Amino acid sequence: MRLPVVAACLVLVGSGLSPARAEDFHAWLEHFRAEAAAAGISKPVMDDALTGLKADDRVIKLNDNQPEFSRSIWDYLDSAVSDKRVADGRAAYQANKALLDSIGAAYGVDPEVIVAIWGLESSYGALPGNYDAIQSLATLAWKGRRSAYGRSQLIGALKIIQNGYASRAQLKGSWAGALGQTQFIPTTYLAYAVDHDGDGRRDIWNNLGDVFASTANYLAASDYATGAPWGVEVTLPAGFDYALADSDHHRALAEWAASGIEAKKGELIDDFDPNLRARVLLPAGAKGPAFLVFPNFEAILHYNNSTAYALAVGLLSQRIRDAEAPIIQGDWPRDDRPLTLDERKALQQALKERGFDPGPVDGVIGAGTKRALRAWQKSRDLPADGYASEKTLAELTSHN
Repeated sequence: MRLPVVAACLVLVGSGLSPARAEDFHAWLEHFRAEAAAAGISKPVMDDALTGLKADDRVIKLNDNQPEFSRSIWDYLDSAVSDKRVADGRAAYQANKALLDSIGAAYGVDPEVIVAIWGLESSYGALPGNYDAIQSLATLAWKGRRSAYGRSQLIGALKIIQNGYASRAQLKGSWAGALGQTQFIPTTYLAYAVDHDGDGRRDIWNNLGDVFASTANYLAASDYATGAPWGVEVTLPAGFDYALADSDHHRALAEWAASGIEAKKGELIDDFDPNLRARVLLPAGAKGPAFLVFPNFEAILHYNNSTAYALAVGLLSQRIRDAEAPIIQGDWPRDDRPLTLDERKALQQALKERGFDPGPVDGVIGAGTKRALRAWQKSRDLPADGYASEKTLAELTSHN
């Protein structure tokens, strides 16, 4: 039954939303019930999970400012691969070594990578998140750039409840609706979560065997290969064409080496399979460190499609394996600052107005925006690194 306007606003009073937006959310939720029913969700499950639901203004704000995208990559990595996180990771690995090594061998995934993901997602189980996943996902589904994600994941979360995998109260996690100690979104949980100990449950909240095996299973399904490198920091040759640093431009390692790319101190390209496919990664543009990244890096990106995150997993796993492993040698352009959401949108709009189509003006600096930015940079005889900096924005929005 549809609640009257007053009741709907009372339900949402704690969300920080205006009465008009509260009513809009309630109307959307009533419409969503039909979509959920078409997906096979029963009325009792919907009544239990969705009644009294309120939108969360914190989720809306966080959705626009994810740390992997809104913080500078060097600040993110300073925290993600801090000495404390490394030390805690090494201790966590030793405390669970037999279990991790067994699961790693079974799934063909390096156990240190499982631990690194565990550390980044929940501080090795200490901080799995206490957001109500149903509320968070309903908020995302209602408004914003990730509404399609929110709807699909909300239906996935309802299926978890309907199938008896977890209770409504157990569905706690991140603000974005990711669940458990290694933060599976609901559809990933449904597809890849594992009942490691055979107790009839896929408990990624409390059972470490299920946590580790589920993580390994997802990485294995993403074509992770044990023992293979994720990447290596490199020095680019003089005159390197930065337009080659494109996510779609892969070459055999031997070809990159022949072009003059050399490894930084600590690892040698000669130690790797010369036929290994790789691409050049410039996470801070031409002014920052350069990497060659391999298929295992792409597998980690399937887990979280953020360059900063995948770099953090790779670097943290190396130091969990060896505390003295080389850290990044190149200098970050620490005088830069990350663009705000509005500035990222302004950059995309400026590219569009100058005839370089970045795709949607949504503030997400993805592959389309980077390609458009490279094309504009080449037209101006600038290094075509696709890096969206404050200086780049100023040049794009000038009237020259």
